[in-house]
Amino acid sequence: MDRLDVRQTVYQVIMVTVVAVIVGAIASLAAIAFVEAVLLLNDYLLVSPYARIQAEDRHLLVVAATIAVPACGGLMVGLIVRWFVQERRALAPPDAILAAQTQRAGPGFRSGLASTLAALVSLGSGASVGQYGPLVYLGAMFGNLAGHLRLNLRHQRSIAIACGVAAAIATAFNAPIAGLVFAHEVILRHYSLRAFAPVTVASATGYIIANVIFDRPALFLVSFDHVEHSYEFLFFALEGVLSAGLACGFMWLLRASTAAAGRFPVPQWLKPASAGLVLGLVALWIPEVLGIGQETLRFATIEGAFGIGELALIIVAKLVLTALCIGFGFVGGVFSPALLVGILFGAFYGLVLPYLLPLPYSGLEVYAICGMMALASSVIGAPLTTILIVFELTRSYDLTIAAMVAVVFSNLISYRVIGRSLFDLQLRARGFDLSLGRDKAILETHPVRDYCIQTYTTAYVDETVGAVRQRLVEDDRAEAMVLTREGLFRGVVRLQKLVNGRADAPLETVMVADATRFDADTTVWQSMEMLRGFLGEAVPLVGGDGRLIGVVPEEAVIRAYLEIVHDLREEENEAA
Repeated sequence: MDRLDVRQTVYQVIMVTVVAVIVGAIASLAAIAFVEAVLLLNDYLLVSPYARIQAEDRHLLVVAATIAVPACGGLMVGLIVRWFVQERRALAPPDAILAAQTQRAGPGFRSGLASTLAALVSLGSGASVGQYGPLVYLGAMFGNLAGHLRLNLRHQRSIAIACGVAAAIATAFNAPIAGLVFAHEVILRHYSLRAFAPVTVASATGYIIANVIFDRPALFLVSFDHVEHSYEFLFFALEGVLSAGLACGFMWLLRASTAAAGRFPVPQWLKPASAGLVLGLVALWIPEVLGIGQETLRFATIEGAFGIGELALIIVAKLVLTALCIGFGFVGGVFSPALLVGILFGAFYGLVLPYLLPLPYSGLEVYAICGMMALASSVIGAPLTTILIVFELTRSYDLTIAAMVAVVFSNLISYRVIGRSLFDLQLRARGFDLSLGRDKAILETHPVRDYCIQTYTTAYVDETVGAVRQRLVEDDRAEAMVLTREGLFRGVVRLQKLVNGRADAPLETVMVADATRFDADTTVWQSMEMLRGFLGEAVPLVGGDGRLIGVVPEEAVIRAYLEIVHDLREEENEAA
């Protein structure tokens, strides 16, 4: 390595570290500010259980706030999204995945801030949505900004986005390892040393700021010794299977709610308010459906806190109302509701199990935690992350192994039924399908028109075979594009067909009218599929008006495929 290489390497290491620390610190501080603002609004607007208990002597005020706050919050959210978010929809983790995976310009900073404000209003007014989705997008937004700095770093944008996301997750869960794995498992979709080092630094930065500097409390505290009976691992596996069914039902409800909202005959900006009104009315009866439900989540691991009937009622209400809120336009994530529904279902399973199988077992806590992680991992498609969250939060090896069994069986079932995660389903609806891996998804984002050339032989449909044959010989080509005199594409003629034809025969008699052709939207992946069995030099690229735009040589399609795949392999395997 010469001196120039040494200087370049030192520069890259320093700059990558600086970017990771800065992005991690900003994302962490922003996440803390966001969570604190939500808690403040919840207390001020009588959404949190503590505030509602404090105001129990003013019953009418609590009733009025329960109905009016979510409805008014929904109205504000609808107006914010309508007027300030350019995309006219909430920005979420799928946008972060898309920005990290492709070179497309992501949503603007103004849209990101407005979407974050809408999420803050949603969560602050008690909507049944999650806070981790907005935190993930918040971290990705700051990473995206750093990705546009001119620092001459390879894959700077995707790594910076992963840094922001890792720091946000590390801050939210006090779990730096889980933050690191989440960024690779969900956002980057690969593991490489080039990304591993800065994302680790960012995640550690987020953890230090949240846990050391601000000393933030853990999401929940669990005291668990060990699994007392080996046969209980069968119970954990069964719980994972049942959790997968619930996760699939949850995702089906989300999609059904979104479809129903599309048919709901009110303006788009009023739909969150209508969902908020329904939420408020139900909350008069079941207040646990309001907000993130952190207190409910913590109580779920305590024996006797809820009865079987109460748990079943809250689970159903939380599932339906979360789907309603998200489908009708409230801004927030699905991770927190999945955690809450999962822990409630786990507690329900732990209470029902002794009645079905009267055997000694290890208590309610382990089943509650297993249910929480099994359901959440199926929804967000991050089994490793959820297992690590259990380990980092509880420091219990036995509890982690139990959760791991439930998570594995849950993901086995849910992957077969609906795919990897809700995020992937949302991306597929936008035309970015990750179900068959990054290669196919990214090849489908590159249009083959980028490889179009204008060097080809033209023939006209009213010419003779002899005239076109002579032109192909002079041009040293084996095929010609046949057009009308008005420039409309009609087909292809190949030299093999012209060689033995009569010179005065009409060209149409040897023309291939149904030849393979691309259009302006054909992607590199689609072009590879279309070239199966293709015999020829180039494929015509025809516009929507029927005119020939140019031709794409067969070797250009192969070259495009190899270049894109080479870049992906380099990104996934290069060291630093």
